[in-house]
Amino acid sequence: MSIPISIEKLLEENVIEWARIEFKEGWNPDSTLKTISAFANDIDNWGGGYIVIGVKEKNGKLVKPIEGINEEKIDRIQKEILQYCKYLKPSYIPQIEPVHYEGKKVLLIWCPGGYDRPYQCPKKPSIKKSERIYYIRKLSSTIEATDMDVKELMALSHNIPYDDRINMKAEISDLKYPLLVNYLEEVKSNLLGNLEVKTVNELANDLRIADGPKEYFKPLNVGLLFFHDTPEKFFPYCRIEVVIIPDPTGQGMEERIFNGPINQQLKDVLKFIKNNIIAEKIYKVDNQAESVRIKNYSYEALEEFISNAVYHKSYQIHEPITIRIEKNLIEITSIPGPDRSIQDEDIKKYNMRTRRYRNRRIGDFLKELHLVEGRNTGIPTALKSIKENGSPLPKLLTDSDRSFFSVILPIHDMFIEKVDIEKSKIRKIRRTKEEIKKLILEILEENDLSASEIYKRMGYTGGISKTFRICINELIEESKICYLNKNKNAPNNLITKR
Repeated sequence: MSIPISIEKLLEENVIEWARIEFKEGWNPDSTLKTISAFANDIDNWGGGYIVIGVKEKNGKLVKPIEGINEEKIDRIQKEILQYCKYLKPSYIPQIEPVHYEGKKVLLIWCPGGYDRPYQCPKKPSIKKSERIYYIRKLSSTIEATDMDVKELMALSHNIPYDDRINMKAEISDLKYPLLVNYLEEVKSNLLGNLEVKTVNELANDLRIADGPKEYFKPLNVGLLFFHDTPEKFFPYCRIEVVIIPDPTGQGMEERIFNGPINQQLKDVLKFIKNNIIAEKIYKVDNQAESVRIKNYSYEALEEFISNAVYHKSYQIHEPITIRIEKNLIEITSIPGPDRSIQDEDIKKYNMRTRRYRNRRIGDFLKELHLVEGRNTGIPTALKSIKENGSPLPKLLTDSDRSFFSVILPIHDMFIEKVDIEKSKIRKIRRTKEEIKKLILEILEENDLSASEIYKRMGYTGGISKTFRICINELIEESKICYLNKNKNAPNNLITKR
């Protein structure tokens, strides 16, 4: 990352406010480190500031001719600056560049506002175990923060979410005007009224998808995710991968990749699923005018879960969202898993109400486009749709490290092929205990079921046999399965695989 302004522009063209520039005649570790920490704290959100070592100032003005720095000392000073910056808590490293000005060598230090503010600096950096305090900029001076200033810094201390951060590798020109206009038209924005006189910079500012001081006005990550043709340029594997596996052996496997702006990815993948995956069966019911319509999967539920994956995935982790479509289930996986404010028990009960949002700005844009639900209502909406269709409830999976999150949606029972079951009925089904136990575990891979439902899935009819009950009890003793309700005799009690 290079310094965004030349030394000539900085010192001669008045493009930077003088309060954001500090002149140092020579290298002084104590005063320089305090100024670095003050610019990093950026209490007024000016965008940090610049330190020029090797020049004098008088009454806030540059004194010419400049003194400069002995070139033999440049390398040592840079190393010492980096060493002293390790004393800041948390760590903060500014950008340092030796430059020529009026025939002399000076050091230009750029200190943008830090993402991990507030930063504490040793009161006397040259003394080990010195007291650490907060420094801020007021006008053109570096001063100790008052108690009120510290409270204000603490209010700013929450880390800026990744989607709301400046992307240092991008330029405003990476925000595409046609995509901005399409979005404004879709949400019927008031900005459409004077669109013809708006530049991309102004639109970016109005939509809060760019930030930074005027000499370093850059797109935010959220802007690039929605308004750049190929976000993968900045966020590798920012895409949705759909894998269709009609046969467990992999025969006939099909893969499709959906990329582009993340809202377009979402629209395209939902359209593909609606047109190519969703199927419907219609049944005529006696003494009823209306036919019963049953879908293999609730499209509304798929819409919610895929939208949530786009909303909550981490775009810092270079992994795609994957949708695996097998013969009797669809699995949607995103990385990482739910926020730790959501307990494991909450996940089991489908009660996922987060108190912290990973991508607030992404959520705002998706809500404006009516692509996600707000206020933690997405999962309740999905479950309602699943129940109305008569489909089995989904499985929500993650691990102890919350490194991933998977939603497994089983196909509706009416779409399960019964061929194997019918064949087993013909031969009167004779299985060993080990075969029965193995089959129970295989059936529970797909969904949690009651004992009677498992019995039916295995092709048996009538009341549950003694052998089957023994197999269930042995699997419980072996800690391979368990009842969701501790009272195993509770009506419709479900069994889950551990």
